[in-house]
Amino acid sequence: MHNGIDLDVYFEIILYPVAGLFIIEMICRMVKIANWVKLLTQAVMCVGFGIAYLTMHVAHWLTAGVLLALAIALFYQARRSKLDPQKALY
Repeated sequence: MHNGIDLDVYFEIILYPVAGLFIIEMICRMVKIANWVKLLTQAVMCVGFGIAYLTMHVAHWLTAGVLLALAIALFYQARRSKLDPQKALY
Protein backbone atom coordinates (compact mmCIF):
# COMPACT_ATOMS: atom_id res chain seq x y z
CA MET A 1 0.00 0.00 0.00
CA HIS A 2 1.50 3.32 -1.04
CA ASN A 3 0.41 6.53 0.66
CA GLY A 4 2.40 8.99 -1.43
CA ILE A 5 5.55 9.12 0.69
CA ASP A 6 8.82 7.75 -0.62
CA LEU A 7 11.05 5.40 1.32
CA ASP A 8 13.69 8.08 1.92
CA VAL A 9 11.14 10.17 3.84
CA TYR A 10 10.55 7.25 6.21
CA PHE A 11 14.31 7.01 6.81
CA GLU A 12 14.41 10.75 7.56
CA ILE A 13 11.54 10.39 10.01
CA ILE A 14 13.53 7.79 11.89
CA LEU A 15 16.88 9.55 11.52
CA TYR A 16 15.95 12.94 13.00
CA PRO A 17 15.06 11.73 16.53
CA VAL A 18 18.07 9.39 16.62
CA ALA A 19 20.35 12.24 15.56
CA GLY A 20 18.74 14.47 18.20
CA LEU A 21 19.37 11.91 20.94
CA PHE A 22 22.96 11.49 19.81
CA ILE A 23 23.64 15.25 19.62
CA ILE A 24 22.17 15.83 23.09
CA GLU A 25 24.28 12.96 24.44
CA MET A 26 27.50 14.32 22.95
CA ILE A 27 26.89 17.91 24.07
CA CYS A 28 26.09 16.78 27.61
CA ARG A 29 29.24 14.67 27.75
CA MET A 30 31.45 17.48 26.46
CA VAL A 31 29.97 20.08 28.81
CA LYS A 32 29.67 17.58 31.70
CA ILE A 33 25.99 18.28 32.36
CA ALA A 34 24.23 16.28 35.09
CA ASN A 35 22.79 12.97 33.93
CA TRP A 36 19.21 13.80 34.94
CA VAL A 37 19.31 17.04 32.91
CA LYS A 38 20.51 15.11 29.86
CA LEU A 39 17.74 12.53 30.23
CA LEU A 40 15.13 15.22 30.78
CA THR A 41 16.29 17.08 27.66
CA GLN A 42 16.16 13.89 25.60
CA ALA A 43 12.65 13.15 26.89
CA VAL A 44 11.41 16.62 25.95
CA MET A 45 12.93 16.20 22.48
CA CYS A 46 11.13 12.85 22.05
CA VAL A 47 7.82 14.40 23.11
CA GLY A 48 8.35 17.20 20.60
CA PHE A 49 9.05 14.80 17.75
CA GLY A 50 6.15 12.58 18.84
CA ILE A 51 3.69 15.46 18.75
CA ALA A 52 5.11 16.69 15.45
CA TYR A 53 4.71 13.24 13.90
CA LEU A 54 1.11 12.99 15.13
CA THR A 55 0.20 16.33 13.57
CA MET A 56 1.92 15.84 10.21
CA HIS A 57 -0.13 15.75 7.02
CA VAL A 58 0.44 12.00 6.86
CA ALA A 59 0.50 11.05 10.54
CA HIS A 60 3.11 8.51 11.62
CA TRP A 61 1.22 6.96 14.54
CA LEU A 62 3.59 4.08 15.22
CA THR A 63 6.74 6.20 15.22
CA ALA A 64 5.06 8.82 17.40
CA GLY A 65 3.88 6.13 19.82
CA VAL A 66 7.38 4.70 20.13
CA LEU A 67 8.85 8.16 20.71
CA LEU A 68 6.26 8.98 23.37
CA ALA A 69 6.89 5.63 25.10
CA LEU A 70 10.63 6.37 25.03
CA ALA A 71 9.92 9.81 26.49
CA ILE A 72 8.04 8.23 29.41
CA ALA A 73 10.99 5.92 30.08
CA LEU A 74 13.42 8.85 29.87
CA PHE A 75 11.31 10.95 32.27
CA TYR A 76 11.31 8.03 34.71
CA GLN A 77 15.08 7.58 34.42
CA ALA A 78 15.66 11.34 34.84
CA ARG A 79 13.60 11.34 38.02
CA ARG A 80 15.38 8.27 39.30
CA SER A 81 18.76 9.74 38.44
CA LYS A 82 17.97 13.00 40.23
CA LEU A 83 16.71 11.32 43.39
CA ASP A 84 19.50 8.73 43.68
CA PRO A 85 22.30 8.95 41.10
CA GLN A 86 23.79 5.64 42.29
CA LYS A 87 20.67 3.70 41.25
CA ALA A 88 20.45 5.25 37.79
CA LEU A 89 21.09 2.86 34.93
CA TYR A 90 22.74 5.50 32.72
